[in-house]
Amino acid sequence: MNILDFIMNRRSIRRYTGEKVSVEMLHDLLKAAMYAPSAVNKQPWHFILVQDAATLSDLSGLHPYASMLPKASAAIVVCGDENLANTPAYWPVDCAAATENILLAAHGLGLGAVWLGVYPRPERINALAEYFHLPVNIHPFSMVSVGYPAEQKTRPERFKPERIHYEKWGV
Repeated sequence: MNILDFIMNRRSIRRYTGEKVSVEMLHDLLKAAMYAPSAVNKQPWHFILVQDAATLSDLSGLHPYASMLPKASAAIVVCGDENLANTPAYWPVDCAAATENILLAAHGLGLGAVWLGVYPRPERINALAEYFHLPVNIHPFSMVSVGYPAEQKTRPERFKPERIHYEKWGV
């Protein structure tokens, strides 16, 4: 499969088989995250790898769209470190790139994953910061649910040429 088909065929997977994902594969996802681009290459991220069933269940109650976590093999909480960021405004952008790399790596390894948005929702940020006892300079950005997929999704058509503007808006 060429790279464009690979990217366009990645889907958000919320149902899992229950088979455990190996620690080695999870580390591959984290390695992919750490190779994401970041402003001035500051890499202002930290990751919390969650595999404990009770913790996954707890997390499902802290996020309104995380009902799949109790059936997931793992979750990765992507956090931004404002002390490592190029400027305070850039850690969310950098963490978004890391999150996307996790999703693409999961797809490449035959895993299913879904991005659960945390930032910029204060209630989600505060709930995770409190749950994980995060230092004040560490901000939860996203959670990624990971497991072996128990569903397949077809690729929708998302290309919208009317949203492309050449040289200037509306020309």
